[in-house]
Amino acid sequence: MMNQINVVPYIDVMLVLLVIFMVAPQATPTGSIELPSVGKSSQTPAQPIEVIVKADGKLALRDRDRGSKETAVSRDSLVERLREMQGDAPRNIVVAGDKAARYEDILRVMDALQNNGFTRIGLLVQTGQPTGPAR
Repeated sequence: MMNQINVVPYIDVMLVLLVIFMVAPQATPTGSIELPSVGKSSQTPAQPIEVIVKADGKLALRDRDRGSKETAVSRDSLVERLREMQGDAPRNIVVAGDKAARYEDILRVMDALQNNGFTRIGLLVQTGQPTGPAR
């Protein structure tokens, strides 16, 4: 009786499988994706309309596409003025709150805009280091 296992045939099978798995990926064609090409855009993206909340709670609008002059606006006429400024193409709206403005005033403006169907609303922040004392 023989109590040893002959592993030579198993090694041969493993080497054949190894060669098959090494050669098979190179023989299969690789998929290619044809991406669409785009020429240069003729229009620059529109700047967002800024709703400025001042420290005393008064509001102003600024449209950088039509100049950077602030225009005072009341809370009642804010929505109508924004609809006029947007026209047919919806544009982004950013709310710029003064550093001393009450957070509640800023939230009221954002809430009024959302309730009137404006969906592209953001907050304008100042980049860089804070200038006030550390707390």
